[in-house]
Amino acid sequence: MIRSMTAFASETGRAGDTSWVLEMRGVNAKGLDIRLRLPERLMPQEQLIRAKIAKAFARGNIGVTLRIEEGETSSPVRLDEHVLESYILAAIRVRTIAKNKGLKLSEATAPDYLGLRGVMRTDTELAPLPEAELLQSIDAAIVGFDAMRASEGAALDAVMRDQLSQIAALTSAAAALAEARKDQVAETLKSNLARVMDNVDGVDSNRVAQELALLAVKADVSEEIDRLLAHVAAAKALLDADGPVGRKLDFLMQEFNREANTLCSKSGDADLTRAGLDLKAVIDQMREQVQNVE
Repeated sequence: MIRSMTAFASETGRAGDTSWVLEMRGVNAKGLDIRLRLPERLMPQEQLIRAKIAKAFARGNIGVTLRIEEGETSSPVRLDEHVLESYILAAIRVRTIAKNKGLKLSEATAPDYLGLRGVMRTDTELAPLPEAELLQSIDAAIVGFDAMRASEGAALDAVMRDQLSQIAALTSAAAALAEARKDQVAETLKSNLARVMDNVDGVDSNRVAQELALLAVKADVSEEIDRLLAHVAAAKALLDADGPVGRKLDFLMQEFNREANTLCSKSGDADLTRAGLDLKAVIDQMREQVQNVE
């Protein structure tokens, strides 16, 4: 079953005084692009979360947002001495480099340091997050997200199978039109041959034969018809296959379009040209759907 790259899932949870809302959103992309917006305290788990998502999905632009809400308890402000020490050591290093360069920097004051990010924290900011419960919510969101991708994929599958049926029908109609005009094409070639042969004085007869053969090939659309029908069969096989097939379908749509273009350019007939243009319209519609397939 194919899967769409467009999906949404959300999970909520609570542990003690901490509650959270987790959202996953997905849109189409050429590869797998994971974007995480996590609380700073959960950043050590970022690679684990990325690995979970990468294991579940092959393509798509996937965004994950986690919002934490702390309970309304007393949260006195405390000094995080470890963070402050890091800033002071960095400042000392900067002043040393500046001195070696002959630069003089102004002295930093206590308020300068207190205003830096992470130096002053509340009790809730210092308290550990319920990581196990949060990771469980992420696992649940991935399951829900995958279920929606599968549901959207089923809808895409139905639309694309119908479009493939239209392409097959239009291709068969084009084949019938091409068959019906064979006699006309043959008569046109004979007429052209007679006209040319009446004016071949001093012209290489082999070259004349080559040019006429080329005209006959240009008027023949049987190869394009055969390839279009083969592409229909290949596309149906991909829709029946397991795993991500979006890239292969996208390539196949390019081949569909190439054959339809050639059919139009070689038609030499208004009805056959219309059939080719109808083919191009349906192919373009299907190509838009394929862009969302994983």
